[in-house]
Amino acid sequence: MFYISISILAGISIVLTRIINANLAKTIGIFQGTFFNYVIGLFFSLIFLAFSKESLSISNSTLQSVPLWAYFGGLVGVFVIVLSSYITPKMSSLYLTLLIFMGQLFVGIIIDYLTLNHLSLGKVIGGFLVLIGLTYNLVLDQKQEVLYSTEI
Repeated sequence: MFYISISILAGISIVLTRIINANLAKTIGIFQGTFFNYVIGLFFSLIFLAFSKESLSISNSTLQSVPLWAYFGGLVGVFVIVLSSYITPKMSSLYLTLLIFMGQLFVGIIIDYLTLNHLSLGKVIGGFLVLIGLTYNLVLDQKQEVLYSTEI
């Protein structure tokens, strides 16, 4: 039950963070908002590191043992924050959350296939069912918008 609660809190924090980042981007700009997002994230990471019992030991051999592609995580993070800050005000939170979930699901399936040579048919079918449901819901919403706009 503890891990389920943590997962729910993580999901809530992701949605709230997206909204806060979008409002910050609207106020000071997308790239400036992303910059401050990373600066504040670094600050709190350093605070958590200081209070944790873990040590930070980075040697030259450690840096060389990390694959090159792993260093692009920060760049991908910047891209995600910029894109999220741009898209969030233009789309409902529900649709944005579902699209991000679907992206994570399908990229996870691709990574599993490339690294484990295993394709989960259940995950693929589930992803397509969510995609079909999302598309159907979007079509219904557009029909309702047209209906409401013609009544006025």
